[in-house]
Parts: sequence; structure tokens; C-alpha cells
Amino acid sequence: MILKKVQAVSEYLKTTRGYLHEHPELSGREFETAQFIQAEIARLGLPVTGVPGTGFYAVLDTHKPGKTVGLRADMDALPIPENPQNLKRQKSRISRNEGVSHACGHDGHIAILLGAMNVLYELRDRLTGKIVFIFEEGEETNSGIEAMIEALRPLNIDAIYGNHLKSSLETGTVYIQEGAIMAGTGTIAFDVTGQGGHASRPDLSVNPVFAAANILTGISIAWNNQRDVTKTLTLGVSQIHGGEVYNVIPNSVFIGGTVRFFDFAEGEKGFSILRKVSEDIARAHNCSVKFHDRMGIVLGPVVNDTALAGFTREAVREIYPDKVISGEQYIWYAAETFARYSELAPAVFTFVGIKNETLGSGAEHHNDRFDLDEDALPYGVGAMTQFAVKFLSK
Repeated sequence: MILKKVQAVSEYLKTTRGYLHEHPELSGREFETAQFIQAEIARLGLPVTGVPGTGFYAVLDTHKPGKTVGLRADMDALPIPENPQNLKRQKSRISRNEGVSHACGHDGHIAILLGAMNVLYELRDRLTGKIVFIFEEGEETNSGIEAMIEALRPLNIDAIYGNHLKSSLETGTVYIQEGAIMAGTGTIAFDVTGQGGHASRPDLSVNPVFAAANILTGISIAWNNQRDVTKTLTLGVSQIHGGEVYNVIPNSVFIGGTVRFFDFAEGEKGFSILRKVSEDIARAHNCSVKFHDRMGIVLGPVVNDTALAGFTREAVREIYPDKVISGEQYIWYAAETFARYSELAPAVFTFVGIKNETLGSGAEHHNDRFDLDEDALPYGVGAMTQFAVKFLSK
């Protein structure tokens, strides 16, 4: 029954995703995107509740006692000019908003949630409880998650489901795994400050460039010798800025990057190492360090509830017996604001494959050649709908 209803919305999914792909909007600016989605919700007559910013949620109430389940999608695009070519050929859909593109698949996430909403609306007479359809602002920048979490608290949701399209998995594959499946992340951001001066007399200055270079070397050595090697903790230094001309020693040097982790305590330990090594080495060079406010952990890892992940795997296997996979080899080092939903209820996050070598989809996320196989969208709808139906009838 569910598969037939999913098949019936397959063209709707492609049309919806196509429109959204051609009209991407940056984090916190998803105004037209929100209007489009809310117009689709209005066709079903469901009430919409706005959240500060551009996010909102809609509720399907069966008016029968039961549980409350949350289904979530994100809405924002990225400041990446789109390449009209994917890995093999011309893309079928191209952004019309210059310099902005859905290079991560959020357009597909919206289409999947709207598709699931349509299917579940048709099934409403057979369901009990409530379904909350969550459309989150600014996942890429974390701009909307705090407001959304606070807005959802009073709803007493019993379980929350989300999915992410995944470019490294073959089309139709649905990945469901217990435990941490996406990394937590933290921001490295600090200034090394000395005293600038003429490059001809470095002895009359305090050069922060050498101090910064030694700090980076010291951090990398400490990273290998002071952390737990059995726990993944990546050090991604991506920025070092200091000075404008050849003959002037700058007053300060900026160092930036990210840390990724799957164990929260190990992530905190990593930042402790960063701070101590940076301060000690800077002091040895007669320099000082100023950590920016954003220095530290930003998001914890996405951790799937063990019982809910097991339940979801078995439920989805009923309709896609040969498509469900698991295993730690598919864990993703990217971070996701979905991690925060575990504060509200047991949560499960799945990956839906979009890689199709013939079509040319499969480029990495956040890449100008990123493209998705729209034939993957019905699998996302099927898995999401099956989860909701089974959970509400559990």
C-alpha cells in the first residue's frame, strides 16, 4: 500500500525538487522557499506554526489518541556557484540564483518531506496520534536550530526522524545504523599577537608569524601524543592569515579551522590541548593568544538512538528488503544540526543514496558538480512514511 502511494507522488517529487533546485536561498534567507512549502501545506489544510526566523512546522492531527512523531527537513542552500556539468554530463536542473546552489541536497530533503506529508495525509484515517512536519532554517550555519528546538519542546514529541541524501551511496540505498553516524564539530579561531615593526630589524619586534608557525607544529605533535588514538578526532586547520606586505612584521596572525569528533568528551579534550599548547608556545615567543568567542564545540555528533534505529531498520526492510544497509564504514565526518533533536526525543537519522554513475551524480557534497539522481527521492519518501506509520501503530 505504501509503495503504491509513494509511486503515485514520484513525479511530484521531481517537479518539486526541480523548482527548489532552480530557486536556492542562503541560510536564514529562505523566504521564497518557505512561501513555496507553506503553499504546498495549505493545499492539505494543515496548520502551520512559524518559528523565529524562516523556519516553521506543520501538524497533521488524526484526532485519535496516540503518539507524536516528528519528521524533519532543512531548507537552505550554499554560496557556491553551480557548475552546469556533473561528473559526466549536463545537469537537468541548474540554479537561477547566481552564486547560490543546492550543493548538498537540501532541495531533495524538502521534496521528500513534502512527498511523505502527502502520502501520510492520504493515510490519515488509518493513523493515530500526530505527525509534526519540521522545516528548519539555516542548517549550514546553525542559524535556525536553537529557535526550532525551543518551539518544539511543548509538543512532547515521542520520536524524530530525519534523512540526508548521500552522494557516496548508490541510488536507493538506505543506511540505518545505531550510535554516532555523523561527526560533532568545533571551530578553531584565535589570534596570535606580538608587536609589529620593520622587517629589517626583527629584533625590535615580536614576530607572531614564527610563533603561529610553531604553534601549528606544536599542536600537531600534541595531537598525536596526547589524545586517545582509539577515538577519531580530526584536526582540520584551514586558515592562517597575517601580514600584508613583504617588509612589515604584522601585529597578529589568525589561525582557523575545525575539529571533528564522534565522542563528545574527546572533542572537549581536543580543544583543551589546542588552548594549552597555543598559550604555552605563544608565551615562549613573548606573544599572547586571544581565542575568539566561536572557539570551541559547535555541535555534538549525530547519535542514533539504539532502540529506535533497530526499529527503523526492521520497518524499512519490510518495504525495501534489499536496500537497507548498515555498518560503521559508512559513517560520515560531516556535521549536522539534526544532532540537536535528540534533546527532545529519541531520534534516528538515515542516509539515502543518490549516486548513479550513468547519470553522473556522485560528486562530493559542497562541490559545484554535486548532483542527485531524482529516482532516489521515492526511496526517501518510502522510508520516512514507513517509519511514521509503523511508529504510530507500534
